Amino acid sequence: MPNPPRFELGSGLPAMPNLGGFGKRILQLAIVLLAFIFIMASTTSIPTGNVGVLTLFGRVTGETLPEGIHLVNPLKSVQKLSIQTQAVKESANVPSNEGLILALDTSLLFHLDKNMAAQVYQSIGENYGEKIVEPTLRAAIRASTSAHTANALYTNARELVQQQIQDELAKQLAPRGVIVENVLLRDVQLPAMLKSSIEAKQQAEQDALRMSFILQKEKQEAERKRIEAQGIADFQKIVATGISAQLLEWKGIEATEKFASSANAKVVIVGNTKNGLPLVLEPK
Repeated sequence: MPNPPRFELGSGLPAMPNLGGFGKRILQLAIVLLAFIFIMASTTSIPTGNVGVLTLFGRVTGETLPEGIHLVNPLKSVQKLSIQTQAVKESANVPSNEGLILALDTSLLFHLDKNMAAQVYQSIGENYGEKIVEPTLRAAIRASTSAHTANALYTNARELVQQQIQDELAKQLAPRGVIVENVLLRDVQLPAMLKSSIEAKQQAEQDALRMSFILQKEKQEAERKRIEAQGIADFQKIVATGISAQLLEWKGIEATEKFASSANAKVVIVGNTKNGLPLVLEPK
């Protein structure tokens, strides 16, 4: 009875090739290349003015990355959100307290709260500006303008309206991760007839104020002249009371002496004239 054939383990497998020195270097380079690819896949860069929100298989992990280069799990994705100042411009027709329709141009400056970036991305998404900021701005504008008259909005209530809108936005948006920086009320357009009426009233007030200033100035000038005239009158009164006949006679004697000592040819007659003064004759 013939013996059955025997098979030895590994007898049918090809022998491992001997790579040699060159093959080993190729293998090392391949390992280094794979390691480099793995590191690059695990590295992410967050630009200046941004924050990174990490997600794993579409789920927000709650982790955020600041600016700079970071090593992350290659299975995780990074969504970059800007935390820089953003601007929204809104032009709206809104009612005043009297029910008049006004055209308002408003600007809002805001930025994302980096500490709530993950929550904002999870609950609202990237376009949080369109979803919550713009509608909230419109509502705040209407709520504020409806509490004021058209005249006040056009003249002296602008700063108050700006502050009211800003306070309302801050109250509504801060809990949702949006920081309000400033609200600017750029322009208020009234109905043409109302605008003309308000401008005419303002012009009349300016004219009255200017006339009041002129009258006040004239009163001050009249008072100045009165004081000046009173001073002159007082001076003349003092001088008049200080002049006597004896003083005039003495001054006449002094004048006679000066004339007599002068080198000019003249005749000085001293006599009992009406005023007690010398008579000066110049010969021809």
